[in-house]
Amino acid sequence: MTSIDKEKQSGLPSESPWRIWAALGIVVLAVCVAYSNSLHGPFVFDDAPSIIANRSIRQLWSPQVLAAPPEAVTTTGRPVVNLTLAINYAIGELAVEGYHVVNIVLHLLAALTLFGVVRRTLLLPSLSARYGTCSTELALVVALFWAVHPLQTESVTYIVQRAEAIVGLFYLLTLYGLVRGATAVKGRAWYAAAWGACALGMASKEVMVSAPLVALLYDGVFITGAFKESWHRRRRLWLALAATWILLAFVFLLSGSRGGSAGFGLGMTVWEYARTQFGCIIHYLRLVFWPDPLVLDYGYPIANSAAEIVPYAIAVFVLMAATAVALIRRPKVGFLGVAFFAILAPTSSIVPLAGQTEAEHRMYLPLATVVILVVLVAHGILGRSGYKKVAYGLVPVVALALGWRTYQRNKDYQSELTLWDKAAAHAPLNDRAYLSRADVFRRTGRFDAAIKDYDRCLALNPRYVKCYIGRGNSYSSIGRYQESLKDFERAIKLKPNLADAYNGRGGVYGDMGRLDEAIKDFDKAIQIDPEFAEAYFNRGNAYRMKGDMDAAIENYGMAIKILPSYAEAYGSRGNILDERGEVDAAIKDYDKAIALRPEYTEAYSNRCGALHLKGQIEAAIRDCNKAIDLNPGFAEAYSNRGNAFQSKGRVDEAIRDYDKAIELKPDLAAAYLNRAIALFQTRAYDQAWSDVKRYRELGGTPSPSFLADLARASGRSEEGSARP
Repeated sequence: MTSIDKEKQSGLPSESPWRIWAALGIVVLAVCVAYSNSLHGPFVFDDAPSIIANRSIRQLWSPQVLAAPPEAVTTTGRPVVNLTLAINYAIGELAVEGYHVVNIVLHLLAALTLFGVVRRTLLLPSLSARYGTCSTELALVVALFWAVHPLQTESVTYIVQRAEAIVGLFYLLTLYGLVRGATAVKGRAWYAAAWGACALGMASKEVMVSAPLVALLYDGVFITGAFKESWHRRRRLWLALAATWILLAFVFLLSGSRGGSAGFGLGMTVWEYARTQFGCIIHYLRLVFWPDPLVLDYGYPIANSAAEIVPYAIAVFVLMAATAVALIRRPKVGFLGVAFFAILAPTSSIVPLAGQTEAEHRMYLPLATVVILVVLVAHGILGRSGYKKVAYGLVPVVALALGWRTYQRNKDYQSELTLWDKAAAHAPLNDRAYLSRADVFRRTGRFDAAIKDYDRCLALNPRYVKCYIGRGNSYSSIGRYQESLKDFERAIKLKPNLADAYNGRGGVYGDMGRLDEAIKDFDKAIQIDPEFAEAYFNRGNAYRMKGDMDAAIENYGMAIKILPSYAEAYGSRGNILDERGEVDAAIKDYDKAIALRPEYTEAYSNRCGALHLKGQIEAAIRDCNKAIDLNPGFAEAYSNRGNAFQSKGRVDEAIRDYDKAIELKPDLAAAYLNRAIALFQTRAYDQAWSDVKRYRELGGTPSPSFLADLARASGRSEEGSARP
């Protein structure tokens, strides 16, 4: 009976199903434990443009969901990836937990598919005599080590890099469909599944380009033993898989070379990129065996010196030569080498990815080939040496070590600052690491630290426009307006059509009270980018400061329409509605703002005030308590809670809150008037008059009726003379 005859039978060695299910359960449990601390990690790096600012994912049933804009970076030209993000958004908008759960599930499915591919490959007639009795155990070890390896964290915990997990899953499903079809009595359905997986992979990421060729090689090496026979028996399948290249070419060209992030003529030559990849490939392999340090962003360094090129080039060429020799003499081993280089080729060959010459997530699927080789070699050595018991003890030790390192790396992803600290430490020439860390410092109010990092970034790259914008915003936040304006003007000079620069300069003009100039800059930013939500928000603030509340509300509304997750826009619109007496509408906006940003202190405090007006005093007090818990130095929250206490008749507590508010913010006018009213109720008339005086000094106008009541009760006028 020929191997072809055998392949058409499903006569695989019988095995108890519980062993297979137990192996799958171990993989699932290990992955869930290793990634159990990853669910609350914030959006980082390219998550911002690809998810937060990606409007195409907000309408699940819109055709736009299959055409992410160029600004979406990682999802541009990858409709399947964009669709998964749209599903996440439809379920939970920007709640990060849902995105992390999907990433873990995708990784689990890929790991289980890898288990299936390895197990069924070892059960094929060409390998079953050697591995058939231990196929499940070997497949388990491969899938387990691959799934919990810390090198995978970038593809699993970094949300938008699910692109690697998705294409890895479809790549493996293509091979799984092939091997199932080849060993089934009727394999058409499995071949159709392989084609479908390949097509979906082509619409997920360019890595899939090698899948039809690798599948053909797999068939010739493991199943038929001859490419001529493989072509004869599965010609339609190979033609169908090759046809999926048309889909890949279509989505790539439609995306404009992925928004200008991949391809030629992007500021990096073919030779510059290729010579850099020698070192990158060797570094990837080093991380397989010693995954530390792991770095989110290596930047875009180019290898220039002989020391940076020659040793690594020699090592890579030796590996490629060994692969070629193995493909002739030991084709099953050679297949692993070919698959390794074929999967890496789209990102680690001659086609420049100018924005990132090295990235750990590119090893997501190639890692499997290395793990398979290491596991099978170790199995052969230990098996021949009679040390199988050593292997049984070694496997859990290695799995625990890998899983523990993965768990620790996931802790880094809980803090953007930690990620960028490590990136700056281990890639000190990466200007983007300093920029990103500076942005984190700026968002958390550490402006001096931010400015130092922007300075470092500009020292490395004096033409980095984003650094000028970030530093300009930082200068503005600490009142250094002239320096801020210089940075924005430098940014505009370098890139005249950059909306961010006009938006930033408009913000400085607004802080300086030059509102007309601010609005003019916001207009320019919106003209350049009509979808610029922040520019609408800032223009709304400028109109509010000018007293044009209708225009302010309109602009806040536009910001919300463009970016429905814009919590600050809801909060600011709620403030205007509150001031207008539209309390129900204001509360609705505060509710939305808090739902989007549960740590939004100002929204809690302002909702406290609105609920107080509605007579919902206990709810108001709870909101102010929350605001104070979040920010114990928030004077307005104490003042608002004092008002609620006063309405409940808890005057002493109200006065304590007003005291605290004034201690924290001595120019908070409303706190003086409200304390005067509370002091009036306790008959502390002289202190009440003192607060009235301070209230006037701060520009307030007390109610005439209150002044009359206070004068009558105290027996004196505001000037201090006794009443006649």
